[in-house]
Amino acid sequence: MSPRKRRRKIVLAGGTGQIGTILARHFHAQGDEVTVLGRHPVAVPWRVVIWDGRALGNWTEALEGSDVLINLAGRSVNCRYTKKNRREIIDSRVESTRILGVAVSQGSRPPSLWINASTATIYRHALDRPMDEATGELGGNEPDAPDTWKFSIDVARRWEAAFFEASTPRTRKVALRSAMVMSPDRGGVFDSLLLLVRMGLGGRAGHGDQFVSWIHEQDFIRAIEFLMLHDMEGCVNVSAPRPLSNAEFMRILREGYGIRAGLPATNGMLELGAFFMRTETELILKSRRVVPGRLSDAGFAFLFPEWHTAAQDLMKSRR
Repeated sequence: MSPRKRRRKIVLAGGTGQIGTILARHFHAQGDEVTVLGRHPVAVPWRVVIWDGRALGNWTEALEGSDVLINLAGRSVNCRYTKKNRREIIDSRVESTRILGVAVSQGSRPPSLWINASTATIYRHALDRPMDEATGELGGNEPDAPDTWKFSIDVARRWEAAFFEASTPRTRKVALRSAMVMSPDRGGVFDSLLLLVRMGLGGRAGHGDQFVSWIHEQDFIRAIEFLMLHDMEGCVNVSAPRPLSNAEFMRILREGYGIRAGLPATNGMLELGAFFMRTETELILKSRRVVPGRLSDAGFAFLFPEWHTAAQDLMKSRR
């Protein structure tokens, strides 16, 4: 008879969004004690504690004796980068990270591990070579980069700075430079891309040579579990090991759905579409050629290293 698995205590700050739901669902299914810190109550089978992401409160009790704190709090970047939205995007990430740092530093039994969301967008627009943690170049200084691209990198830099500035000597810390998480759930990135394909609009975006970095949701979950078990600290890229061009990415997605052709979109068409959809073309046109150097070196084995097998699996789950 195998020994009974210990019930872990998991806290997900900002865990009511898509990524938080993916993780909460996984940990809950494993029999772990899951607590989500959210701004509003939601009907879910795990515990939700209300917080505002700015001030200390009763929510800090959830951190006591926890195995891991995973902070995913932050306003969605899928919007127009107006002055108001820019301020909310920055503040929602930096303020929540800072107040969590205060709570962790003051706790009598702080979390053993604190994983804080970051983003693969922190690296420069890269067509020439892959970007890993050791040799990757942070962006922001590219001479021809649009203002929106520089803003996203500034957000990532401030986010990570707030995280690593927190004094937490009893808590191991990992910044999660994650690529786009592909999930069959409604409302996610994969769902949006599939909608374009179904509408006949799933051709290349712009020149189509910009790289797409991605990770299947199963590998994302497994990477989190891997980080919980292995003594890694600092910044970790969480992405599939083989990014590919936007043109190839969309071709594989179309073929997986059974559609041969898709209308390509010029930069001008994308700008117009983004304006009406209240979003930014940076999410599509910036080349993210990010690879998981540290995970691979530590022996992490991907279930879905290639986009064609990942897309087939996601399509099967949807159907």
